[in-house]
Amino acid sequence: MKLDILAFAAHPDDIELSCSGTLALQQSLGHSIGVIDLTQGELGTRGSVKLRKEEASKASEILKLSIRENLQMPDGFFDISKKNLLEIATSIRKYRPEIVLANAITDRHPDHGRAAKLVRESCFYSGLEKIQLSDGEDLSPWRPKVIYHYIQSNYIKPDIIVDISEFWDKKAESIRAFKSQFYDPDSDEAETYISKPGFIEFLESRARMWGHAIGVKYGEGFTVQREPGVRDLKDLI
Repeated sequence: MKLDILAFAAHPDDIELSCSGTLALQQSLGHSIGVIDLTQGELGTRGSVKLRKEEASKASEILKLSIRENLQMPDGFFDISKKNLLEIATSIRKYRPEIVLANAITDRHPDHGRAAKLVRESCFYSGLEKIQLSDGEDLSPWRPKVIYHYIQSNYIKPDIIVDISEFWDKKAESIRAFKSQFYDPDSDEAETYISKPGFIEFLESRARMWGHAIGVKYGEGFTVQREPGVRDLKDLI
């Protein structure tokens, strides 16, 4: 299956929190979308691997993803190794996306910046002719045209802002699918950074801020390593 956009995440729920509005928008435009989570989030304070798998499945249905896979790398301890680079490169060759979305280039959680670098390097190696990969399929070299890094907890000035005004409710619904991770007055699990009562309000405030920057209600921000180019200035309106 060829995908138009393949989004990678260090943990289940990274995508929903950071770029699910953009994915919902792109899916509505007829583009095929997939998500690959690198870890199962097993070090998370709240919930469990089994529960987070169920929540990821529910979120995938909400976002109408074509595929969602989990590479089961060790949460907190995956590294930029040959094994991991080739595993991600295999996924890129398998799904041949035009666009890859990846974690923030730097963030409060060390997994996020490391995942960003791991995915970015894997995209390069996936395009090298002399790297032979096989999982039973014909995996010829493929390099995505562009990588966009979504922004997570730490503020980073975006290079691109996507108007997700029509899809904020869909984004919020996909986030709520991970109910074990967020505020629940009846939960007796330990409080975390994202389970505090005001965290969802923070996400909405940031989306409103970026929306305001481009004259719309809600936005999602991305950074790029390579300057984007257009032929028609009207594409930037």
